[in-house]
Amino acid sequence: MAAPKLIKPTESELEILQILWEKGLATVREVHEGLAATKDVGYTTTLKLMQIMNEKGIVKRDDSMRTHVYQAAVNKEKTQKHLLNKMIDSLFGGSSTQLVIQALGDDSQKASQEEIDKIQALLNSLKKQ
Repeated sequence: MAAPKLIKPTESELEILQILWEKGLATVREVHEGLAATKDVGYTTTLKLMQIMNEKGIVKRDDSMRTHVYQAAVNKEKTQKHLLNKMIDSLFGGSSTQLVIQALGDDSQKASQEEIDKIQALLNSLKKQ
């Protein structure tokens, strides 16, 4: 059996996926409104991107009703892990340590106390293994 094709969404496709992962199901109009809240984008651009994503298998479309409803066809955690591993390999020479140092050592992206506590709990559990 062939290995499943790895999905490599573009930045714009990732923005759409974020909305679909959050909402579960959404029309083009709902996705467009979510995108328009943070950037200048035309409705027809959103529609075309979602049609392309459907062709690629990144989203699924239910066209049984007049208004088509979309949902993500790719798993959020698997997509994040794939893209993160790709970024670690290409930007940080395969070093997850360098990624963490860069992410947490930068004052412009200050981690909240809750995030630090979660990271510390993860580190503690890794030490026990």
